[in-house]
Parts: sequence; structure tokens; C-alpha cells
Amino acid sequence: MGAYRADDDYDYLFKLVLIGDSGVGKSNLLSRFTRNEFSLESKSTIGVEFATRSIRVDDKVVKAQIWDTAGQERYRAITSAYYRGAVGALLVYDVTRHVTFENVERWLKELRDHTDSNIVIMLVGNKADLRHLRAVSTEDAKVFAERESTYFMETSALESMNVENSFTEVLSQIYHVVSRKALEVGDDPAALPKGRTINVGSKDDVSEMKKVGCCSV
Repeated sequence: MGAYRADDDYDYLFKLVLIGDSGVGKSNLLSRFTRNEFSLESKSTIGVEFATRSIRVDDKVVKAQIWDTAGQERYRAITSAYYRGAVGALLVYDVTRHVTFENVERWLKELRDHTDSNIVIMLVGNKADLRHLRAVSTEDAKVFAERESTYFMETSALESMNVENSFTEVLSQIYHVVSRKALEVGDDPAALPKGRTINVGSKDDVSEMKKVGCCSV
């Protein structure tokens, strides 16, 4: 029985996607959460990148695989593969650019067209440190989030404000959805064989559950 590599020691693996217009700070949110880094030399993401980080929820280790994509239209062909299996999304706009907030509705429609109805969505107003340039009020965003039944948070990847909270909240909510689904299966141990995928809804490969100890070599 060999020991786990630390990176593989998790109970759940959840795929999150970052969506929103180009330049709203998706990549900096990702790098702040996964590596605690921020870059002022913002460059456009080309294609798709992802990074991972594990957090503890209750007594479980939840590993997030967070996908980041270019917001530019010319990369829209990647959508279905990008969204496949996602159980959580951070839909990001820039509080200083109203047009990025106006486009949130279109992103939300695309997200809902490509994912399961149980997906956990957090609306994120980034660049909240630029108070003197604010163009989207917190109130307007709250009203929109309530109407669309999403979570909402304002963040600053620059100041590291609420970045941790926004990702952690999404992961915790997904974990609670999945735990409830597992409980609904009942107490029959045969109902959850090792390596079984738990579907949060109808789409396949939504989340992966590992029984600790089942997979060591």
C-alpha cells in the first residue's frame, strides 16, 4: 500500500468555469485563488487554461479544477467542451465597465444552455477596488442575482478582496448539493460503488467521488 501523492488526496473533484467578457479579470481571479498571484501586465487568455486548488469543506477535501477561457467571440467554438461536466461557474463582470454587466445576461443564457440546471452560479463584480470609476451599482447587481437565483459577490483580485470567499462559497454549495444527492440514494453501500460518478443532475461526468483509501497503489 503506497501513500497517496498529496495532490491526489481528495474526496471530491469539481469542475468550475470562469466566464464573462474579455478584460474583466477572470485570469487574475484564478491566479489569486490558486497561486495567490496578481499581474498588472494583463494579457488576454488564448484558448483555455485551468488550474486546481483543494479546500476543506466539513471534513472532506474538495478539489476544484477551475477553467478559464478567452472572453473574445472568436473563441466561442469551444463552448460545449468547455462547459461539459461543470458543476459551478463564476460569471464575472467589471464594476467599472457597464457593458460587461449588460453582457452578463447573454453569458448566463449560454451557461444554462450548456450545463445542468443544478449548476451553482456566482455573479462576480470584479475590480471593486476602483471605487472612483464604478459604473455598476452593487444594488443593480444584487437585484439581477436575486432575479436569476444566483449568488453574488463583489471582488478585487488586486486587493485580494472576496476572491477566496467567492470560490469557497461556490465549492461549499456544490458540496452540499452533491451530499444531499448521495443521501437520497439511501444507506445501501452497494448503491455507491467505488469510483462511481455522482450526477448532480442529468448530464454525465458532473462530479467525481473518491472513497478515501480505495485508490492507493
